[in-house]
Parts: sequence; structure tokens; C-alpha cells
Amino acid sequence: MLENAWIIPAITFVSFWIILFFGKRLPRGGSEIGVAALVLTFVLSCVAVFQWVDRPADTIIQPVGASHASADEGESPAGGHESPAAGMDEMEEGHSLGMRVVPAAAGGETDVEGEAEGHEVEPIRAAVDKSTTWFKLGSLEVKAGIHIDGLAVTMLFVVTLISLLVHIFATNYMQGDVRFTHFFAALSLFTTGMLVLVVSSTTLQMLFGWELMGLCSFMLIGHWWEKKENSNAAMKAFLTTRTGDIGLLVGISTLFFAAGRTFDIATINAAALGGGMSETALKVGAAALLVAVIGKSAQFPLHTWLPDAMAGPTPVSALIHAATMVVAGVYLVARLYGVFWQGFDISAGGANPIAIVGGVTVVIAALLAFVQNDIKKVLAYSTVSQLGYMVMALGVGAWTAAVFHLFTHAFFKALLFLGSGSVSHAVHSFDMRKEMGGLRKHMPTTFATFMIGSVALAGVFPFAGFWSKDEILLGAGKNGYEFFMYVGLVGAFMTAAYMTRCVYLTFFGEYRGHGHPHESPKAITVPLIVLAVFSVGAGWLNAPFLNYWFGEVTRNETGVMAGLSHHPFEIGAALVSTVVVLVALGLGYVLFFLDKLPTGVTQRNALARVGYRILDNKYYLDRLYTDWIVGSVKGAIAKAAYWINQRVLDGVVNAVGVGAKRLGRWVYDTIDQGLVDGAVNGAGTGAEGAGGALRTIQSGRVQQYGALLFGAATVFAFVLAILAV
Repeated sequence: MLENAWIIPAITFVSFWIILFFGKRLPRGGSEIGVAALVLTFVLSCVAVFQWVDRPADTIIQPVGASHASADEGESPAGGHESPAAGMDEMEEGHSLGMRVVPAAAGGETDVEGEAEGHEVEPIRAAVDKSTTWFKLGSLEVKAGIHIDGLAVTMLFVVTLISLLVHIFATNYMQGDVRFTHFFAALSLFTTGMLVLVVSSTTLQMLFGWELMGLCSFMLIGHWWEKKENSNAAMKAFLTTRTGDIGLLVGISTLFFAAGRTFDIATINAAALGGGMSETALKVGAAALLVAVIGKSAQFPLHTWLPDAMAGPTPVSALIHAATMVVAGVYLVARLYGVFWQGFDISAGGANPIAIVGGVTVVIAALLAFVQNDIKKVLAYSTVSQLGYMVMALGVGAWTAAVFHLFTHAFFKALLFLGSGSVSHAVHSFDMRKEMGGLRKHMPTTFATFMIGSVALAGVFPFAGFWSKDEILLGAGKNGYEFFMYVGLVGAFMTAAYMTRCVYLTFFGEYRGHGHPHESPKAITVPLIVLAVFSVGAGWLNAPFLNYWFGEVTRNETGVMAGLSHHPFEIGAALVSTVVVLVALGLGYVLFFLDKLPTGVTQRNALARVGYRILDNKYYLDRLYTDWIVGSVKGAIAKAAYWINQRVLDGVVNAVGVGAKRLGRWVYDTIDQGLVDGAVNGAGTGAEGAGGALRTIQSGRVQQYGALLFGAATVFAFVLAILAV
């Protein structure tokens, strides 16, 4: 399956066309095709995971700077590597720069010492590369293929599982929708985009998957386009992410030329880490790609589209936030980590653009979650904040922690979004303050699973979020980014606090709605139960007593070449983060459950009033983007353009038209009527006069003709006689 992983996105792509053309004729509107396709892809993804885990770890990679080989082996004494061209030749054979393959019989017992840091260099599983020629442009041969490693199989498992559960959930949630078939077709295509991104071996292929998700997000967020706010949200998401995608195009182009005219991701990483790229190209490429990540993964300051995207159906929200779209940016950084590692000098510690963007996003998004009354928007800002955690983790050199948090977050965030959908299915609203409260009595399954998702998100031991969050904080502290460790602790505190508020307003107190809430059907609750199980157990996959299994499985050549460090679990650091979370939960309990929340603070305190106003207006970023930038384009600039169009452009066009009309009249009167028609009419008049004169001569009298003949002959003879003299 590893060598044929392209089949997985191909299946969902085919299901899209089948649903689109035949879905309305099927008993369940095509949803059965979407579910069947996801069942098949999930099974194949599980096979890929098992095959990858069973794959022998028999490949040794030398970290950059290690002197494993002498100069006659093709490496410089300083630990540099061969030229990019040589690296490309190796890549075509399945090896990256600095890689040495150990016979399979050695397996994981091979003992090689890394002289760069004095640590043992452990063998890893070699990635499966398979490619073919896509097209040629002159001497340039562009290839397309798959690159399957631990990161890829992990994402295949996550994407297919979450998408399968979302499909099942949507069969009931979207029942009776006017565009039911089109919804499932777009959902399959959406999943296809992420799967293409995951298996791609080149940046050009990743671009196709990236943009396919952008198109599908536009369709799905605006699924109920009849309401203006929904179509506006779809347009906002599309345009905001397209702004970031300019960076993606620039980054891909820059790296293509810098790495020796190649789109191959492994070659680009190897060239970046092995000194095959100029420092300027690396910085430009990394900065451009970071812009794309900011747009796609909703990082500050382009995060504003994601909360508005909640206008789409809840299954779409779950898929966007957990397994597609927004996690694509994090995956991009993880996949091209060599570029960011070298371009931003992550190993130096202190601070860098990725860490700064992620750290700022963690805090600003968590603060906004406190002032939301819409349950989906609370979760949306939570996603923005958690994505900030992942980006920050990548920025501080905690690659495994970032990928692990992406993995665990997918389960409990999908659980929370689908849980909010279950609640709205019962009360027909997303307003926690006005339409919810006391629902734990009416919806026990939804309540229990939502609680599991909430404590997992908050990072409570032993739930999944605890393990991945702790790794991020530990990595930041150990890698020279202590400031960002404190940022992470602040984010953890706020996460626990705003989720306490969310749980209280939704499930505790008295019911404030007007309907009759009830538990959702099994098509909705079963996916919740499955996700709850993963929200509890997924974090244990990288626990110390399992020998950090997740980190071992996902180790790849880029991380080893970069010399990424693994920091074992520390009980002291874990206790600190746990205490922070428990204090936040306790404070939330006092404020909300014991009703000790102070009232009227914003009226009495000017600073609190200003702070609340800033949060309520979302830092005025929407006003900046919508009212000033877009508003100026739609308003003053549009009016100016209209004035120029009406007065200048139309004036010129009208003047040309009037001039052409007058010229045409003059040509008609003078040239056509006076000259051309005059000449024609004159010729006709002359011909008519000559004809009249000749008519008088041709009288039909023979005597007259004879007289004229003899007269003419006489005159002619007389003329000849005169000329002869």
C-alpha cells in the first residue's frame, strides 16, 4: 500500500464525480457513495500505517555538521555535502543528501555514533518515493509522485478517519437539505485536496491540493448562500486565504530555482540543510511560505476569516478545523522544515518569525474566545489558538511535539465541533447564552463526550491534549525559547478558563431555550463516542512508557539531518503545566458555577471597558480589513473608478463616437454624394444626352442615311485633298 498510496486520494476524487453525476438518482442522495469511499480509504490508510510500522528501520542519516565520512566519500571535512546536482542524482535513487543505507539485516540494532553532538545516530525507516514524468518544458523534466513516511501515514490516518466520521454525522445532520447531494460531492472533493497535499512528493503537487481545498472551502462555507452573511463569509475566507497564497507561489518559485530547478520536496530539504542554497534564497523562500501558512492556518493577522467560516454547516466546520484546510499550513511547515530550520536559523534559539507568529496567535485568539456567545465561534478561536501552539512549536524546534499536537488536536477538536452540532440539532441555535443551559440532563451522551473533548483541549492528565501540549512547552524551554514556554503556559491557562465558561453556559444551569431538547440520533452520537475514545487514548502513543512510539514512527530524514533533539518526559515540567490548568479550571468554577463573576466591571473601570471594547471588536482587524481596505475599494475607490469610467472613459468613447458620426456625415455628403455620386450621375447624364442625340440620327429613313453617307464621304475626300496639297 505504501508504494500505491496515490490510490487513497484517487478514490475520494472518483467518489466526487460519481456523487455529482449520479447522486440524486441514488436512494440516499449520494451520501452512501461518500461514506463508502471514506470507509475504503480509511481501511487502506490503516494498512499503510501497519506497513510503515512494520518497515525495518535500516537507514542511517548523518546530521548536518557530522564528520561521518572522509573527503573521498564525497563530503567536505566541515560536514558539508555534495552539490545540489549530485544531491538530485541521489534523490532519484531514493536517498537524500547525507544519507547512508545500512543492510536490512542490521535493522534497528545498527550502532553508529554521531560525532556532531556525540550522540548515537539511530536508524530510521526510509521513505517510500515513487514518481513519474508529469510534463517537460524544454530540458526541464517535471515529475509527480508520492513521498510516504511516518508524517504522511499519520496524516492519512487522521484525515480519512475524521472525514469518515464527519460524513456519517452529516448523513443525519444535513438530512432534507436542498443541496444534499452537492454537499457530499464537495465534501469528498475537500477530503481529496488534503489527501493530495499529504502524499505529494513535490511542491507543485502540494499547490494543487492546497488550492483545491481553498475552492472547496468556498463552496462549503457558502453552502447556504441564500443568506448574505454566509456568502460574505465564503468570500472572506476565499480572498483572505488567496492573499496568503501569493506567498505560496513566491515561495515555491524561489525554492525551485534555489534548489537547482526542482520541485522535489526531499531534494529541497536536503539542499537547504546541506548548504546547497544561498542564505538569501532560503530566507526569502521561508518568509514567503510563512505568509501562506498565516493565511491558510489562520494565524495573526490573517486569522479573521476562520470564525466567520462558522457560517457553513457544522460538519464542514469540524472537517476544516480538525483534518483539512487550516492544518494544511502546519503540515507545509513540517514537510518543508529544512527550509524553515535554516532560513530562520531556528537552532539559534531566542526568537524567529515562526515562533513569534505562533506565540502571538496563541494569546490573541484565546482572549477573543472569552467574549463569544456563539459556541462554534468559541471553538473557532480555540482552533486559531491551538494552531498557534503548533506553529510556535515548529518555530522553537519542537517538530515532533507540533506534529503530535496536530494529531491529538484533530480528535478532540472534531469531537467538540460535532458536539456543538449535536447541541444545535436539539435546540436549533448556537447561542450559548440565550438558547442553551442545563442540556446535560437532556443530552447525556453529547454532554459526556463534550466534557471529554473539553478537558482534552484544556490539557488535563491523562487526556490526549496533556501529552502533546506538555511536549511543546518542554521543547520551548529546552531549545532556548524560554519566553515562548511562558506564552504556552498563559495559553494553557486561558484555554482551560474559556472552555469552563463554554461548558457551563451550554450544559449547566437552567435551560434558557424555547424548544424541547433531546439526545441526537446514533448517526450523530456514534462519531462522538469514537472521537471521545481517541481524545482519551491518542496522547498515550508518545508516552515514555511506550518509548515515545509516535516520535519514533514519525522521525524522518529532514529531522535527523537538522539534528532535532528529543527531550524525554519530565515530571516537574508536567506538574507545572498541570497546576496552571487546574488553577484555571478552579477559577472558572468559582466564576461561573458558583456565580462569583463580578458584574458591572466595564461600567466602573475605564481600562476594563477599553479592553472589553477591543476584544468585542476583535482588535478592530475586521474594521481595518472590511471597512477600510475592502470598504475603500468598494466605496471611495469604486466611486472614483466609476467617475473615471463614466466621465473619462465613456467621455472618450462618446467623443470618438460623435466624431466618427460627424466624419461619416461629411464623407457621406461631400465624398459619397458630391464626388462619387456626382461622377456617377454625370456619366449617366452624359450617356443619356449622347443617346438622345444619336436617337435623332437613327430615324429609320434610308434616304436620310444615304445623304449623310455621301455628305460624310464628300467631307472626308475634301479633307484628304487638302492634306495631300
